Amino acid sequence: MSVQNTGKLNLLLAELGDTRLVSSRWLRVHGYSNSLVARYVSSGWLVSPARGVYIRKGGRLQWEGVVRSLQVGEGLPLHVGGRFALSLQGHEHYLRLGDAGTITLYGAERPPGWLDKLSLAQRFEYLGKGPFDLPSASLSVDVSETALSEQGLTWHQATPGAEALVCSTSERAMLELCDGVSDATVVYEVDALMQAMTTLRPQRVSLMLRQCRSIKAKRLFLALAERHGHAWLSHVSLEGVDLGRGKRALVPGGRLHPTYQITLPGDLDEHLA
Repeated sequence: MSVQNTGKLNLLLAELGDTRLVSSRWLRVHGYSNSLVARYVSSGWLVSPARGVYIRKGGRLQWEGVVRSLQVGEGLPLHVGGRFALSLQGHEHYLRLGDAGTITLYGAERPPGWLDKLSLAQRFEYLGKGPFDLPSASLSVDVSETALSEQGLTWHQATPGAEALVCSTSERAMLELCDGVSDATVVYEVDALMQAMTTLRPQRVSLMLRQCRSIKAKRLFLALAERHGHAWLSHVSLEGVDLGRGKRALVPGGRLHPTYQITLPGDLDEHLA
C-alpha cells in the first residue's frame, strides 16, 4: 500500500475509534474510493456490519456509537428523545416492558436504511420532528451548550467512558412523549413518569411549552403536572403558550380536566405503582 493510502487509512481508523461507524456516503465524500474501501476490507482493517456501513476490525458495535456516528459523522440532526431519553435519565422502571430497549430518535431527516439492519440488542424507532418545529441544530462536537439548551437538548453520557450524545432534556422529552399518546395505556405510563418529574425547571418548561406546536401534548403535560401537585408548576409562565380552544377528547369515556379541558382516564390512581 502506498504511503498516501497508508496515511488515509490511519486517518480513517482514528476517526472510527472503537465504536464509531462510517457510511459509504461518508467515505466517498472524504475521498475513499470504492476500490480502496474494498482493499481495506480484504486486508482486515474494516468490516461491514450491514450493507453500506463500516466499522474498524475489532471495533465494538454499540448503540451509543451508532447514534453518535449519525450525529457527528453523518451530520444528521437526530437526537435521542421521548421515551428513551427518559430511560437514560433513570426513569426506565416507569416504562412499559420492552420499551426501555427501543431507542426513540427525533429529527427533521430520516435515518439511513442501514440503521435497522445492524445486529444490536436494541432497536431504533424514528418519530419524525415530534411536537416541535424548530430549526435543525448542528449536533457536532463543538456545538455550544447554550445552542442546545435553547432547543431543550443537552449532552448525555449513557455509560461511563461512552461518547456523549445529544438528547432531550426531561422537559422536552416529556412533551415528546405526551405528543405520542394514542390510548389510555400510554396515558397511564406518562402519568407515572410525570409523578416522578419533581425537579423540572420552570423556565425550561415555559420555553418548551412556547415552542411546542401540539395542543394535545401541552394540555396533557399541564394536566398531569397539576394532578401531581408539582411545586415547579406554580412558577411556569404560560404567557405566549397556545393551548387552543374547545375540549380535547383524549380517551373515550374519560374525565374532563376542568382547567385544561382534556379528557383523562378516570382510573389513573389505580395504575400508579
